[in-house]
Amino acid sequence: MLRCAMILSVLACTASADPERWRSAWPETDFALTTIDDWSEIISGGPPKDGIPALNDPAFIAVGDEARLTDREPVISLEMEGHPPRAYPLRYLMWHEIVNDVVGGVPAAVTFCPLCNSGITFDRRTEHGTLTFGVSGKLRQSDMVMFDRETESWWQQAVGEAIVGELTGTRLRTLPSWMESWAAFRDRNPQGLVMDQPDARRNYGANPYVRYDSADRPFLFDGEMPPHGIAPLARVVRVGDAAWLLTRLAQAGELRERGVTLSWQSGQASALDTARIGEGRDVGNVRVRDAAGRDLPHDVLFAFAFHAFWPEGTWMLGE
Repeated sequence: MLRCAMILSVLACTASADPERWRSAWPETDFALTTIDDWSEIISGGPPKDGIPALNDPAFIAVGDEARLTDREPVISLEMEGHPPRAYPLRYLMWHEIVNDVVGGVPAAVTFCPLCNSGITFDRRTEHGTLTFGVSGKLRQSDMVMFDRETESWWQQAVGEAIVGELTGTRLRTLPSWMESWAAFRDRNPQGLVMDQPDARRNYGANPYVRYDSADRPFLFDGEMPPHGIAPLARVVRVGDAAWLLTRLAQAGELRERGVTLSWQSGQASALDTARIGEGRDVGNVRVRDAAGRDLPHDVLFAFAFHAFWPEGTWMLGE
């Protein structure tokens, strides 16, 4: 049912991939400023602007008071020195995709694109001021297009860059964060905080993309498939413009290459497998650190998305 609805959405909206048709919903967006050469790359994902409601200034509760999350459920962890670590459960991000927060005085946007499995945290401060992000309802290469409420410029979530509007070419700084199981975060941070359940009518804990990461092809994507015979929905760990297959890292447990250390431990459920997020198959917990042991910004996303946005990127195949 989900697959059919998405395919129909593509067929209905590809023909309307023309900025002139979007101006009524986006009166403040300057479509003359863009890095997009082919507007047909941008399509509707189905929901309209703000149809997927981003969250602002979410409430948090103490780790010890959280009783809804199961041990293997994935969270995005954000640990700022000198401040209580925070966990953002994917059971909420699945339905909201962006959380605008302030952590240790740093305005942060915690983002998750289900169709790419991309979970990245950005610093919302730019040379143009501090921005607040929403979900546009548009997709490019199956990746979420965000927008800022200050100028209504459009931003590519996977790369953190403005692609349409006044701020075109501006890039966001990525903050070190990572996906891990609730149990891993809880056990490491007994004095930490976890985002409380939003006050919205959503089926939190459910996965609306059942078996998506076992599909042969990604939804709403007609670009080039990854090289080297890599399955398009295989997970890869991206650090900069290099990608490591998650299966290779899981087999090794630890890899030290290109000046970084990648480690893997079992225990995290895939959020895009079974109907209940916490019951998905084990994809493990990944950490990426530099030579001094400091956490590095990285992403665990699908191979097709890495190839789409880093077509000249390096595949760390270990051969």
